[in-house]
Amino acid sequence: MKRLLIVILVAALGWSTYWFIGASGVKSGFVAWFEARQSEGWQAETSDITVAGYPNRFDTTLSDIALADPETGVAWNADFFQVFTLSYKPNHVIAVWPNAQTVAFPDQTVQVSSTDMRASLVLGASTDLPLERTNYVVKDLTLTSTADWTLKAETLQVALHRLEEQDNGYRFALTANGFAPQFAQKAPAGQSLPQAFQVIQADILAGFDAPWDRHALEDARPQPTWIEVRTMQLAWGELELQAAGKVTVDNTGYPTGDLTIRATNWRDIVAVARQSGAIPKGVLDGIERGLEFLAGVSGNAKSLDIPLNFKNGATRLGPIPIGPAPRLVLR
Repeated sequence: MKRLLIVILVAALGWSTYWFIGASGVKSGFVAWFEARQSEGWQAETSDITVAGYPNRFDTTLSDIALADPETGVAWNADFFQVFTLSYKPNHVIAVWPNAQTVAFPDQTVQVSSTDMRASLVLGASTDLPLERTNYVVKDLTLTSTADWTLKAETLQVALHRLEEQDNGYRFALTANGFAPQFAQKAPAGQSLPQAFQVIQADILAGFDAPWDRHALEDARPQPTWIEVRTMQLAWGELELQAAGKVTVDNTGYPTGDLTIRATNWRDIVAVARQSGAIPKGVLDGIERGLEFLAGVSGNAKSLDIPLNFKNGATRLGPIPIGPAPRLVLR
């Protein structure tokens, strides 16, 4: 019995020593990260870093965070940010955000509120901390922008995992319930639509010019090189959009390839787009002319399969040019 007690005491002392050394290392790592960002010209401030969770976890809380990247003009402020890891499995991380935070861009500032925002991340065994997979969940999300728009969602779930068969390739899945952008809160005259979308979901594969790891935050965001939309669906009342296709993306961010969109009740969709003001009138006029042409060819006045082609910085709807191609650049 005495020997067993000694073994238990030695094991407890050893584990406690491991935990306190590990906790010190975790804190030092965060301090070094903030100092490195400051040396690069960032605003990188936190009022306090604490590590708790003895004996089985490293629970890190950063208080009063202010981060700003001078190259992109993107800034983030939050009262706190928490990172939880198991002391015996440090590559599995739980991140927790506060109920209120602010994200600033060069052209606008967005207030973010939620009742729960957290992510589970599994990182690779490397000092670069490559992302292997993550699951991000938000409840009761509200975004309010100084550019005079709002967006709400009851739940938002985003899952991402690295594709083993593709260099810097990832699979991305999104599901949103109760998604209500500002234009959905007031339907165009003569239309009876719910205030939120019934279905928003997507399954997308994408390749990037660099892996998603710690350098994606510290240095520059990886940029897409190709995107494959396996499925994408949006349903709002009697209106429905589905999309599938694949494009490559050049080093300036312009896509080349094809995307097919199936639109149900497409004339009502155009009316909603006009009401929202999100698409310039000239572009929307070109889209509507192209859709009328396709409707006449197909003989289906209600549902359309819309072939979009992206090439040389332009977008074509079938044979009809309708405007510039979207520029796919991550800031």
